[in-house]
Amino acid sequence: MEASLFSEGPEDPFAVGPAASAVIDVHGTVVGWSERAEELLGHAPADVLGRPAYDVLTDPADRDTVMAAVAQCTRDRKWFGVVPVRTSDGRRVEMGCRARAVLRPDATHEWFLVGSPAEEVLQWETERSLLYGLFRKCPIGLAVFAPDLSILRVNRAIAKFSEVSAAEHRGRRVGDFLLRPDADAVDAQLREVLDSGRSSLFAEQLCRTNSDPAREMLVSVSAFRMQDPAGRVFGVAQTVEDVTERYRARQRLALLNEASGRIGTTLDVARTARELAEAVVPELADCVSVDLLEPVVRGDEPVRGAYGPARRMAVHCVQPEMLQVMAPVGDVISFPPRSPHLQCVFEQRPVLEPRLHDGLPWLAARPELAARALGLGVHSLMVVPLAARGIVLGTLGLWRSRRPAPYEEDDVTLAEEIASRAALCIDNARRYTQQQQAALTLQHSLLPHDVPGHPAAEIAHRYRPADPASGVGGDWFDAIPLSGLRIALVVGDVVGHGTHAAVTMGRLRTAVHTLANLDLTPDEVLAHLDDLVDRLAAERETTDAHSPQLVGATCLYAVYDPVSRICTLARAGHLPPAVVTPGGEVSVPDIAAGPPLGLGGLPYEASELELEEGSVLALFTDGLVEARRRDLDDGMARLRGALAGTGRTLEDTCTAVEEALLPEGPTDDVALLLARTRALTEEKVATWELSAHSTAAARARALAARRLAEWGLEEMSFTTELIVSELVTNAYRYADGPMTLRLIRDRDLICEVSDTSSTSPRMRRARSTDEGGRGLFLIAQLAQRWGTRYVRDGKTIWAEQPLTLSTPALPPDLAETLFDGTEQLQG
Repeated sequence: MEASLFSEGPEDPFAVGPAASAVIDVHGTVVGWSERAEELLGHAPADVLGRPAYDVLTDPADRDTVMAAVAQCTRDRKWFGVVPVRTSDGRRVEMGCRARAVLRPDATHEWFLVGSPAEEVLQWETERSLLYGLFRKCPIGLAVFAPDLSILRVNRAIAKFSEVSAAEHRGRRVGDFLLRPDADAVDAQLREVLDSGRSSLFAEQLCRTNSDPAREMLVSVSAFRMQDPAGRVFGVAQTVEDVTERYRARQRLALLNEASGRIGTTLDVARTARELAEAVVPELADCVSVDLLEPVVRGDEPVRGAYGPARRMAVHCVQPEMLQVMAPVGDVISFPPRSPHLQCVFEQRPVLEPRLHDGLPWLAARPELAARALGLGVHSLMVVPLAARGIVLGTLGLWRSRRPAPYEEDDVTLAEEIASRAALCIDNARRYTQQQQAALTLQHSLLPHDVPGHPAAEIAHRYRPADPASGVGGDWFDAIPLSGLRIALVVGDVVGHGTHAAVTMGRLRTAVHTLANLDLTPDEVLAHLDDLVDRLAAERETTDAHSPQLVGATCLYAVYDPVSRICTLARAGHLPPAVVTPGGEVSVPDIAAGPPLGLGGLPYEASELELEEGSVLALFTDGLVEARRRDLDDGMARLRGALAGTGRTLEDTCTAVEEALLPEGPTDDVALLLARTRALTEEKVATWELSAHSTAAARARALAARRLAEWGLEEMSFTTELIVSELVTNAYRYADGPMTLRLIRDRDLICEVSDTSSTSPRMRRARSTDEGGRGLFLIAQLAQRWGTRYVRDGKTIWAEQPLTLSTPALPPDLAETLFDGTEQLQG
């Protein structure tokens, strides 16, 4: 039996030096003794050879321990452990031994080689175990290079990495296993370490092996020079750790964080889709398409389980040639059956096509396009649903063409996470679009779509909300046609912004229209509006505690008469208008100020201005002239400067005002209304004073018929005489004092009779037995519109007829009544 410090042969460069050894035959006699044994134990060969080992080398008390070790060695053919041994001077020492039982050819001996002192053997065993672990068990690659950078030895981790056995590495170079230029980088690093002696620690390098060139790996490499204490260089040792997964995990996390910061910067669906496409190219895909269902684009919610056409919202590609095989942005797409996009939406899960080829059914549906895409190198695809709150909004398609590696499940997981976050942003943008469209619809329904042309004035306007994204505000403007070719010009401002202010504005605008149709004076209109705002505020206090309280509103109401060129104005807490003369001079008239609407308690006063024909009346809200960095005086000075001058259209003037006062957008809602006044010529207006006499009706009919003949409207004489006769007759019967008859010819023929009475007639249907009461009913049948307006010293009853050459048909009973009463009317 032989025992010694283990060694795997002299060719092993890591074998440890010789041990003390002894050879003992099967009878227990020492038949061999080494110099190292004599050196360690002190026994000369002559003292131990031929003698029983148990008598010479062990104490009797330790015999059982030694016999147990021998028995185990004989049984297992090997043994390692610590045994007590006696030195030549009688001392008892413990020796670490490795025993190996060998049957000699003559079958007479077993070898037993004694080791070194236990501490030294244990140290050697530790070192050998370490080497064994490094080359057999260690997951980190280890390679040893000779000074010429040829490989001496590699461990199993390196062999697994290169897919070449450890024995086949010996004598070869790095370039035999790695692709260029990765191999050149490794050689350069090793040469630098070998020449300088400076170690290189944890340098990360991307590399590909010859056995799998499509797989890109990231390795962490450390290298250090090997030399003995005397400084002789034996070569370079290198450790290699595959950190590809950690690298990819870091990349995915970095991409996810970057995408989260880049996607959803605005509440715009199209912009969010573009941000999504740009965020994943080229880190995750070489080409990306974002397709959203049609309802999502409109701001509506898609129906669960239904999949209609999708609209392409974004395309982003590394290769410009790829855009030729992708549907352009804005196209409506219907995907073929069994396509990944359709499957993704139906099943609401990602679909992975790691290898694309022309044999796929959905690609075969469009062979020419598929051939072009495959020709550009497209080889892998994954489609991920854009789903939020349990509803699929669209799909995210990711294509690979330049990267040789196909998509894997880890890529799908990353894309799904990015798509999930992007879908939430898209859904938020969709909901915002829906709410914005509702708000804009409300706002547009409350404001005039367009101000039609009017004989009294040329109109232009601007409306700028403080929040351009929502487009909703509390300011309003209006131009309302009134009787007698007059026009009402209105601007107002409700305190606050948003939907509540817009709703209140709408109610006030409706009230203004109603009051305007009653032909009330401006001060009376504001008084009624004041009562309305006060009631609205009281309603909110008692019925809606969650709505913002209505503090108040301001309003400027002006009525311009193109016949007299008089403009009557009243204001409730509002800024006065600016007046631009035909020569381009700007002034701000002093108009009596009333309290804001809703405060109550104080009356409103009307003021009158006589305007030259061609004057411009500018009505505006305070958001135009007041700003955070500008006081009112500065704003008014800028406004006067922008309005001054001649030779511009009203639209150009509006643009000049915007550029002068709103270069960076308004901080408050802004409404601007410009009106260039017109005047009716004398040829279009005829006015007569009539005395309160029984012949007034006959004279009025004669005057009207004569003027209609001058205007070339003889065909309208019959109906006009009937209307004039009835209006004058009413004034004669119920009013005291003189009467005024006025005819106005423009787009319509207007008949007006004014008197000093404040009593207003009312229309009723007379019974067959009644002698009167049919006058206003007659007027309502003959005229297009009719009404009563009150002035300071009486009232005016008016009727409008369209300029036509035909006489309107009358009901039979009324025609008969008129025929029977012709004599009375002509009287």
